[in-house]
Amino acid sequence: MTMLLETSTLAGKYLTLVLDQEAYGVAVIKVREIIRMQTVTPVPQTPAHVKGVINLRGRVIPVLDLRVQFGLRAEFGERTCIIVVEVPSATGKAGLKGLIVDSVEEVVSLTAAEIEPTPEFGAIVDTSSILGMAKVKGKVTTLLDIDRVATSDGF
Repeated sequence: MTMLLETSTLAGKYLTLVLDQEAYGVAVIKVREIIRMQTVTPVPQTPAHVKGVINLRGRVIPVLDLRVQFGLRAEFGERTCIIVVEVPSATGKAGLKGLIVDSVEEVVSLTAAEIEPTPEFGAIVDTSSILGMAKVKGKVTTLLDIDRVATSDGF
């Protein structure tokens, strides 16, 4: 019963994206816009997955490369883009962050029946940033807790 309750709260619309040929989903409510890849200004002494900052219509926002953060192959292609999301900052206020991804696919509406809890991998694997696993068009899509993913490094 608890598992059913958990997945029912996850039902809703998700933007599906691709990182190294694997599908991931981010709650649409967190997505502010999708922009083409642009020059990122590096910031010294940041983790490898923090690529730097961009100027988005007068606002300076940090940009993270999700592929590097997840330990995946990170090559720029013609469909590489930046998803701008609104997440809590280290101070607790909402802020914008850019997430570099290989490509975006589509917005899907998921029901509770299409979402399963995150499987147990043991103590070695940290799954705290995974909301659940969704079955979309016969494939498994990992649903990300983008608040945790984008703020896990204190940025």
